[in-house]
Amino acid sequence: MSGTAPVSTAADPVDVVHVVGGEVDDGPRTGHGRPGAAFTAPALDLDRLVWPRTRPGPAFGVPVAEIVDLLVATGEALRDDREGLLAEALERMAGVSTLPAEVLERAYAVLWRSFRRAHLYAQIDQELGGADVLDGWREVRLPENRTAAVRAFPPRLVHVIAGNAPGVAAMSVVRGALTKGVNLLKLPSNDLFTATAILRTMAAVAPGHPVVRSFSAVYWRGGDESVESVLFRPQFFDKLVAWGGEPTIRGALRYVGPGFELVSFDPKTSISLIGREAFASAGTLARAAEAGAADATFFNQQACVASRFQFVEGSWADADRYAALLCERLGVAREFSSAGGPGVAAELREEIDVLRALAPEYRVWGGYDGRGLVIRSPEPVDFHPDGKTVNVVPVGALSEAVAHAGVATQTVGVYPDARKAELRDALACAGVQRVVSLGGAGGMPPGLSHDGFYPLHRLVRWVNDE
Repeated sequence: MSGTAPVSTAADPVDVVHVVGGEVDDGPRTGHGRPGAAFTAPALDLDRLVWPRTRPGPAFGVPVAEIVDLLVATGEALRDDREGLLAEALERMAGVSTLPAEVLERAYAVLWRSFRRAHLYAQIDQELGGADVLDGWREVRLPENRTAAVRAFPPRLVHVIAGNAPGVAAMSVVRGALTKGVNLLKLPSNDLFTATAILRTMAAVAPGHPVVRSFSAVYWRGGDESVESVLFRPQFFDKLVAWGGEPTIRGALRYVGPGFELVSFDPKTSISLIGREAFASAGTLARAAEAGAADATFFNQQACVASRFQFVEGSWADADRYAALLCERLGVAREFSSAGGPGVAAELREEIDVLRALAPEYRVWGGYDGRGLVIRSPEPVDFHPDGKTVNVVPVGALSEAVAHAGVATQTVGVYPDARKAELRDALACAGVQRVVSLGGAGGMPPGLSHDGFYPLHRLVRWVNDE
């Protein structure tokens, strides 16, 4: 996981809330962080963070319909922020997050959308085939006139969540609740507040409810063996659900073994493919550039779905026309992006300054102030564009761009829509998990796969009665 701890003075550290078994932990506190970036959190009692296998979890027998009702009520409470918990979390997040306050505010304002009834049932129906397999045993017919029964049994999950977008915490709570399991959420250092605000809101809606008691959310330093070597064991948990960068995933792999499985939302990058149809008129070019900018700036390019490399079918001159318009649109504020940003890191500036001197083979538009920068190059640059930076590469045909996609490519936005059908099989073969209309990368519809699998299907434990 990446990010910084809350900024504070050593004499006045921020107090981070823990939730254990659905209740706020008021135990003695311990310090974390460093001078000038310190915070305190309740000391961990590892025995309280595990659920013994000698008895079922609190929500194992709760009907799905009741869980959905609770989640919907939680969403409504989040929307209205009846307890003021989101406002409190937002105030603290605004001082520590790399995202501008305006983007965080809009992201918090729509957290409730993940708890809408239609969205919840879309996941249940599309990912599991219905609620019956969660509530009991589904009879299935086998060859030779045999029958069996299967159940999606509630799991015991540790979630190592990412803090690059508040929606990750909401998704984790929803998925953990729908699968009826017991859930331990590890708070990321760059978002110590969202998950607990959601869980405390749920507890206010239904104090002591079995689903509420099924959740804990606490902080420990990622990679702390004194914690992880104890918790990450099959006698306590079935699966480790890990989000984050390569160090997080590699650290998690150390503990994977028989009975303890890794469900990984791997670090990904995303690209865009712009067909020559964009140059049919000034209007089509403007629409393509706006859509490409929307994908590139989602959460100010901090999300996996944000496009960093954009391949343009045409000549260098065509690519330059597109790049110039794209750069203008990168500096426009949208629902989940701001006009400005944190700026381009110093190490990237040095690389880009070298490219500026290599015109006309390379061309650069924009500056380093976070309002958007575009590099047009004959081949993809060998560094990771960041800070609202996009690399535009001309290609003779969109099929050529497929060679630049791989297993680390999550989302590919395509313009126009009609070109998707000719490209999607080759992109899937290359390892891509998601093909969308250009401009539609942000926000995954509920019920579809995520990173190449159906999360609810992976999170539950499938058990047969043969």
